[in-house]
Amino acid sequence: MTQPDYTLEESALLRGATLICGVDEVGRGPLAGPVMAAAVILDPNNIPAGLNDSKKLTAKRRELLYDQILAAAIVGVGEASVQEIDEINILQASHLAMVRAVQNLSQQPDYALIDGNLLPKDLSVPAEAVIKGDAKSVSISAASIVAKTRRDRLMLSLAQQFPGYGWEKNQGYPTQQHRDSIHKLGITPHHRRSFKPIHNILYQAKNLTS
Repeated sequence: MTQPDYTLEESALLRGATLICGVDEVGRGPLAGPVMAAAVILDPNNIPAGLNDSKKLTAKRRELLYDQILAAAIVGVGEASVQEIDEINILQASHLAMVRAVQNLSQQPDYALIDGNLLPKDLSVPAEAVIKGDAKSVSISAASIVAKTRRDRLMLSLAQQFPGYGWEKNQGYPTQQHRDSIHKLGITPHHRRSFKPIHNILYQAKNLTS
């Protein structure tokens, strides 16, 4: 299994870039909660060991790397709310979160490596889209770890305010338990009303009351 490395960053440096950020988002699939993005500018002389796609790491390992990334890199985080997801759709909202993450960096990069096959249209820096980027670029994998850790922590906090949906375990993803809980407990303000399972429940409820 190949590990992400610094090759894409090095080729951008050779083309004249001086400050390169990796950008990734997490939370496109859940039925609840915001979409979260992170932008990370690594110090090439101080890259935390063991960076990888956040989905391939245990929660404990992610937490450890999260602290190391924050200590060694320049980090920006951005999110798009449930309301924004419902208004502009999940793809546009995830791009909005990415743009905000880059804007929230304390130093602005002159090049960005973006996970995925599309570039956010409002990005203020030259960028390239990298398919499966979190498995190729250490900067993108660092961003995926930061975004996932931040979103998991947020969903844990929301789980305490809205118990019973299992967000502390499923992070808002459509597990069977989460779906069952929606039918039993109803829809919260944190559920994405534009997502089909939620939309269908609301539609059925509306038909029953009308």
